Amino acid sequence: MAELSGGSEPVAVALWPPREAPPAFQYSPDSVAGADGEIDPTEITFPGCSCRSSSCVAPECPCLSRGENYSSSLCLRLAEQQEQHFSRPVFECNSLCQCGDGCQNRLVQRGLRLRLQVFRTDRKGWGVRALEPVPRGSFVCEYAGEVLGFAEAHRRIQAQTAQDPNYIIAVREHLHDGRVMETFVDPTHIGNVGRFLNHSCEPNLFMVPVRVDSMVPRLALFAATDISAGEELSYDYSGRFHNLPGTSREHKALEEENRLRKPCYCGSRTCSSFLPWDSSIFSTPASSP
Repeated sequence: MAELSGGSEPVAVALWPPREAPPAFQYSPDSVAGADGEIDPTEITFPGCSCRSSSCVAPECPCLSRGENYSSSLCLRLAEQQEQHFSRPVFECNSLCQCGDGCQNRLVQRGLRLRLQVFRTDRKGWGVRALEPVPRGSFVCEYAGEVLGFAEAHRRIQAQTAQDPNYIIAVREHLHDGRVMETFVDPTHIGNVGRFLNHSCEPNLFMVPVRVDSMVPRLALFAATDISAGEELSYDYSGRFHNLPGTSREHKALEEENRLRKPCYCGSRTCSSFLPWDSSIFSTPASSP
């Protein structure tokens, strides 16, 4: 069986058809520092918990001071189940914690556990599908790549041609005090299976920033619904899905911008016809006064 990760994942990532392969890139299960060297996602800055139990519990564990992240079946406790109107931040136990590897609060850091297949689609290039059923709330995979500062992310976007695929994602977290935390990840040259996930206007995955060793998040994708074996996996590139209105930087594009945007082939009933457009990194920022 053709395999994509070169054995670097706990579970093999299948390829289909077997005699074809996507353009070459360096496979990395985890995010790495970008060429600009501005952000190091491997740095350990969080203190560890001193829990001696096999699995940490709230509120005794400081890593769970905001509440339990995962259920006993290792599914994300979804916001609607918590009767909250916002997404609670997810902090896992980290490298300095005294709890064991089997702690229930260690999920995303364990890496890929589901059997996935990267396959050639009819109109969308390469895509990813599940080779086994995926229950709602399950961790599916990470969107790993080079973690960049804004300047480098903007430079790379500006250097792209209309024919180039864009893998760079901008994730913005809106804090309670009005601040916005931005994370830019580019898996173009270094990345994992997540780089092949296609957009859908009605996706079956959603992205959650999960922090382990530092404030640099892992961009984790979870199942938004029960997913059948053989079903293509997708998420909303704009970040609107599973988020409150107004949290996306995507705006209604001007007619001239639509000529630059790539068409959406998701085929959903609510398809917007174009892939999401983030004006903040596609346009030149205004100069400071």
